[in-house]
Amino acid sequence: MGEWMKKGPLEWQDYIYKEVRVTASEKNEYKGWVLTTDPCPIWVDNAFLSIASSMVLWGLGFLFCKSALNLLFLQSIVLVNFLEDGSMSVTGIMGHAVQTVETVSEGDHRVREKLMHLFMSGDCKSYSPEDLEKRKNSLKKWLEKNHIPITEQGDSKRTLCVAGVLTIDPPYGPENCSSPNEIILSRVQDLIQGHLAASQ
Repeated sequence: MGEWMKKGPLEWQDYIYKEVRVTASEKNEYKGWVLTTDPCPIWVDNAFLSIASSMVLWGLGFLFCKSALNLLFLQSIVLVNFLEDGSMSVTGIMGHAVQTVETVSEGDHRVREKLMHLFMSGDCKSYSPEDLEKRKNSLKKWLEKNHIPITEQGDSKRTLCVAGVLTIDPPYGPENCSSPNEIILSRVQDLIQGHLAASQ
C-alpha cells in the first residue's frame, strides 16, 4: 500500500492547487497541477467527470473512522497541465494506483485563480466577484433565517456547506447544489428557489 492510500481527506486537501509529481503503479509518473482530490463530482457542461472532486461526502466522514474513510473514498487525483497552445490536459489517476505524491511547486494566486475557474459554469462567469459575494451572503442569511446550519468552506470560502452533507457553489442557484442525500438536496433547492423568487 502506497503512502497516498494511508492519507485522509484533510491531508489530500493540502495538495490542491499545487504542482505535484505522482508516481503510480507500473512506475508511471505524472506531473501537473492538482485540481482536486477525491470524492466530490465535477460537472463540465452537464457532463459528469468520473474522477471525484474534493469533499462532497465530507459530511459523511464524521460518521466513519479514518480506516473506514480510506475504504469509502477512492483517493483519486485530478491533474491539470496548461499546454503551450493555450489548451489544457486533464489527467485522472485512480487512488489505488498512486504510490507517492511529491510537491514540486506551491504555485501563486494566478495559477490558483486559473484552476478555480476552469470548470466554472457560463452563468457564473457573468457575475462579478462582488455580485457573487452578495448572492452568497444573501443566500446564507436566507438559509440561516430558515434554521438551516450553513458554513463556508474552501480556501476562498466560495462554497456554502449545509449540515456537512450538501454544497452550494457559485452562482448559488438551485442547480448549483450537490448532495448524495436526495431528500436534503430537494428541500434545499426548494428553499433557494423561494429565496430567488422573494428577492426579485
